[in-house]
Amino acid sequence: MTAPGGVDVLKPVRADLPRPAADEVRLRQTAIGVNFVDIYQRMGLYPVPGMPAVLGVEGAGVVEAVGTEVKAFRIGDRVAYAGLPLGGYAEARNLPTSRLVRIPDGIDDQTAAAAMLRGITAHMLLDRVCPVRQGMVVLVHAAAGGLGLILTQWAKRLGATVIGTVGSFDKAELARSHGLDHAILYRETDFVAEVRRLTNGTGVDIAYDGVGGETLTRTLDAMKPFGTVISVGQAGGSLPAIALGELGPRRSLSLARPSFLAYAGDPKSYARATAALFEQLGRGLKIKIGAELALSDAATAHLRLEQGATVGSILLRP
Repeated sequence: MTAPGGVDVLKPVRADLPRPAADEVRLRQTAIGVNFVDIYQRMGLYPVPGMPAVLGVEGAGVVEAVGTEVKAFRIGDRVAYAGLPLGGYAEARNLPTSRLVRIPDGIDDQTAAAAMLRGITAHMLLDRVCPVRQGMVVLVHAAAGGLGLILTQWAKRLGATVIGTVGSFDKAELARSHGLDHAILYRETDFVAEVRRLTNGTGVDIAYDGVGGETLTRTLDAMKPFGTVISVGQAGGSLPAIALGELGPRRSLSLARPSFLAYAGDPKSYARATAALFEQLGRGLKIKIGAELALSDAATAHLRLEQGATVGSILLRP
């Protein structure tokens, strides 16, 4: 990434990779996750350490060299990671061992790379920000996206009824095949009115919104009193200014804006979330990979993600 801007600022380059530091490994990557955080950083909405920058906060691969103090990993180990430092859009990279999670047998590298960021985010939302309990009703915007499909399955396992917004009949069918109870085609139906109808006028306990813009503002009207709206992105527009009075006496709502990078940056949270994620994967949590492109096609991957032209997760192939 040569400067903040459009996809034209992404350029493939050759670079020499130094030997790993004492507490690092060199990872030969086999799969790289593409996420909205990458787009926000490319556009300048989120800061990067400096320019030029290598984007990417999620991937998987094989350890091919270890630092002098590394004891927990050996050459040949399959590992995955998510979170800072940046640098995932690369054939190989050095990473501190604190970021690495060993991939269990039976889970392939592509699934691990596609699951890490979204799975950790789902754990943050379901377990930390507002714990989901049996009998709750939750609303998932973009339910056919990578995060939406994971949230839907995991929330169902916790005993929730899940309502989701989707952009097409095909996406509705995909989300239903992952456990969604009710699909709302938001282009054809007022999602607030439909949520009210489906809940007999009461609204939902929790709403997860990665769209932003008017969708976030309107979601306030789909909530139960004392419900929680969780904003996790702005794929559809900038975040609106919401006055505290909009949450207050009439609605009695909570509004959360948690950060995946902050959650993944805490060692205890990262360990708990990754352990829970791989447990869920072992129990059959399905990860949908909607597209896999060459590393040199990172710009195309960004465009597809921005345009909502993908379902599930999107990967780059080194």
